[in-house]
Amino acid sequence: MDSTLKPTAILMSGRLIGIVVAFAIPVVLARLFDQATFGTYKQLFLVCATLYGIAQCGMAESLFYFLPSEPRRAGSYAMNALVALSGAGTVCLVLLWAGRFQVAAWLGNDALAPGLPWIGAHLALMLASAALEIVLTSRQRFLGAAGAYAGSDVVRTALCLAPALLLGSLEGLLIGAAVFAALRFGAAFLLLRREFGGALRFDASLLKTQLAYALPFELAVLVEILQGNLHQYAVSLRFDAAAFAVYSVGCLQVPLVDLVAGSTCNVMMVRMAEDLRDGRREAALLAWHGAVHRLALVFLPLVGMLLLNARDLIVLLFTRSYLASVPIFMLWAGAFVLAALPVDGVLRVYADTRFLLFLGALKLIFIAATVGWFLGRFHLEGGVLVTLAATAAGKTLALGRIGSHLKAGAADLLPWRGLAAILVSTLAAGLPAFYVKDALGLAPLPSVLASGLVYAAAYAVLAGGFHLFGARHRLVAMPEAPK
Repeated sequence: MDSTLKPTAILMSGRLIGIVVAFAIPVVLARLFDQATFGTYKQLFLVCATLYGIAQCGMAESLFYFLPSEPRRAGSYAMNALVALSGAGTVCLVLLWAGRFQVAAWLGNDALAPGLPWIGAHLALMLASAALEIVLTSRQRFLGAAGAYAGSDVVRTALCLAPALLLGSLEGLLIGAAVFAALRFGAAFLLLRREFGGALRFDASLLKTQLAYALPFELAVLVEILQGNLHQYAVSLRFDAAAFAVYSVGCLQVPLVDLVAGSTCNVMMVRMAEDLRDGRREAALLAWHGAVHRLALVFLPLVGMLLLNARDLIVLLFTRSYLASVPIFMLWAGAFVLAALPVDGVLRVYADTRFLLFLGALKLIFIAATVGWFLGRFHLEGGVLVTLAATAAGKTLALGRIGSHLKAGAADLLPWRGLAAILVSTLAAGLPAFYVKDALGLAPLPSVLASGLVYAAAYAVLAGGFHLFGARHRLVAMPEAPK
């Protein structure tokens, strides 16, 4: 475990730098564009993100398995991935260019048509370079991978915002995005040449092996992407671009959540896999408890602060034009509470990928069948509500499955006492913070800072009083069950 901490910290630092810098893109564009243009920008990159996840066909991720396991053939595996991803990107470009008017009509926004070819070019080149950080990580070039994560996002932010500000148009941003993707592809190809030299060559026989590994996993990824994005497409189909802009701002992604949840889940998976391999089932259960406890310790107070400052945060980041996004954002914060249950990681440790696929399909069917009713009944907030309902149901079913794997009943499945103490601390800490916020009546930025400091101090005192920080460490470090 100690050997994983340093590289994990290095990779996280690089990704965090990139995430913080790239967060400036929507914040600046919300001020530069009107709501209809900002909504069009969001729709274009929604299409891009959906196709980016689907069109990889698992080929980039497969390098995490093949490069360490067969280093003598690493060059061929990398080249195969490059060829397959470039081919997939070319297909996406052709389809988006040829079908630009149909896609625009389907999403109900004619303004999408001129931008789809640019998005196709950006997507094609991004797919072709998707293996860049994965190759570096798999070859244990952790510092280089961190630099690639951070540098890529810094350059992307600069090349997207500079032409958008210079030309004052969405077209400028799309041109900058395409130029960035071309530079990234060039850098990725040069790195592969330097890393593998003459060994960087295509091998059709190995490609079959890679596809046999990647495609089954990609099926589960496909379902997850579709169910995760379906609510946004439903809103696009039912409302205009300006309303979609309001909705997308409300569904604000807090990068810290994915970063912390993903890193914690990865460490938990390594720990549980080792414990189960050695027959230490009770120790594996403790590793699960520890992961849930740590995530809840971060995410519950985070949600408390987001709810307390929801209005000020939206105004501060996106101006008063997006005040209608506040109730959507307050509902959306509920998803961060559910992120404290990393159920997918446990199911992957048990190689229960069929159940993961079943859950994804079930959530997709539920959202597809009910999203229209939710949107009709609750307007824009309905898109969030249906997604939260599907996510909560999926987590509940997954917990039942995990209980069967770990042979743990409802009383032992989660660290209930610790979770209750964290919840009490979270709620109690909000009281003085709310009083300070209401009494001072400050502008958004000082209000967020003042109430946040009071909230953090109160939570730290309460959590310390409940011994939550110590309980977390004791929980993870409890004696392992006899072999």
